[in-house]
Amino acid sequence: MDFSALLLSRIQFAFTISFHIIFPAFTVGLAAWLTVLEGAHLWTGRPVYRRLFDFWLRVFGIAFGLGVVSGIVMAFQFGSNWSELSRRTGAIQGPLLAYESFTAFALEASFFGVLIFGRPRVPKAFYLFACAMVTLGTSLSAFWILINNSWMQAPTGFAMTADGVFEPTDWMEILFNRVSVIRFAHMLLGAYVTTAFCVAATGAWHSLRGNARPEARAMLAWGLGLAALLVPAQIFLGHLAGDYVHDRQPAKFAAIEGRWENQAPAREILFAIPDPANERNFFEVAVPVLGSVIGSMSLTAEQTGILNLPPDQRPPMIIPFFAFRIMVGCGFLMLGLAWLGSFLGLRDRLERQRWLLWAIFLAFPLGFVATLAGWFTAEVGRQPWVVYGLLRTSDAVTPFLTAPTVAISLAVFGAIYALIFAAGTIYIYRLLRAGPLPVPDLVPGETNPKRPLSLPGSAPGIAAPSPAAE
Repeated sequence: MDFSALLLSRIQFAFTISFHIIFPAFTVGLAAWLTVLEGAHLWTGRPVYRRLFDFWLRVFGIAFGLGVVSGIVMAFQFGSNWSELSRRTGAIQGPLLAYESFTAFALEASFFGVLIFGRPRVPKAFYLFACAMVTLGTSLSAFWILINNSWMQAPTGFAMTADGVFEPTDWMEILFNRVSVIRFAHMLLGAYVTTAFCVAATGAWHSLRGNARPEARAMLAWGLGLAALLVPAQIFLGHLAGDYVHDRQPAKFAAIEGRWENQAPAREILFAIPDPANERNFFEVAVPVLGSVIGSMSLTAEQTGILNLPPDQRPPMIIPFFAFRIMVGCGFLMLGLAWLGSFLGLRDRLERQRWLLWAIFLAFPLGFVATLAGWFTAEVGRQPWVVYGLLRTSDAVTPFLTAPTVAISLAVFGAIYALIFAAGTIYIYRLLRAGPLPVPDLVPGETNPKRPLSLPGSAPGIAAPSPAAE
């Protein structure tokens, strides 16, 4: 393989974004989870929610810091490795990235300090408001990044000058076109599902160990319950996202489907081993007609094969083909675990099914794997374009960039990421393994957890369960 400056720059960006996306996929959902916990604590007065909040806030702080650091590194590469992309698309991508700072980072930086230091210093309602603002900030961060990426996937609302520079003509079309809205919703739900399974897996771990039972029970119930509702919606949004790929990116769709020749009606390949050298599949397992139904909602529609497209517009097939199936497989596995776990939980039988608790615990990384596989599908399947159909990746790299220069920066990034992120991940693991800590007997501005708490709407004299019973 010829490790050119272009290839090494692509590897470097793929390396850094793969590390980075792990943390936003966690923190976007975790911020929302903290808001839910704080709201539940204020509404019910149950100390178990406060203990869980303090537990997950520590995890959120570490993951949030790692996400910010890794994101900054990515931004520098637009100037160092992809300056031609920046020059030609800067009028569109520049404002989108700037607004992430003006909105998302401003909200996160302003209110995250309130979450860390402000509980005894601000009213309870304002503390809940601060949680909601951090949630909004993390969601806005995902919004601006997805808008940016979606514009590169399906460019719209622009005009191109004679020298190939993209200029915005309709910001509303850029921000709120159908592709960007669906992809943002798909990513947002993906983050929520990832966090829900992290919460459920942590609950399963502590339930298996027999400690922190009230917290473990709450994490299992909330995590699996949210996943049971969100995963079907996520699968549906994924199908809608696939519609734009089918309509606007036929080469990517053919690669995802593993389809070499045009077919009418088309089969849906469940599994195969593509052989690009001989343009065929080995060990193919397929369902007749289903490919036409999925692609066009028709029993007879013809579906395009990759060999019927120009050779210089074809993406590599193997990575999108397998990455898509990994993503879908993780989604359906999470769906099965969430539905079965929720069903048994409603009947108070989940904690007696240790095999299922182990399965839920081992499912901890499924959301992260699905997120990474989805990004690999989208980004590798977009090749050879960086702005689909208009700007090739080979034309977007920095001129006169040399392979040794990129190799050195890639090696430096690899060493730094291995050190910092391994330490951060180990620390998060230790926090999760240790479990929630008891809330102090008396916390400024809080009700004494040892005193019976009246539930909203309950009759006078009817108290909430004591902390030991929660």
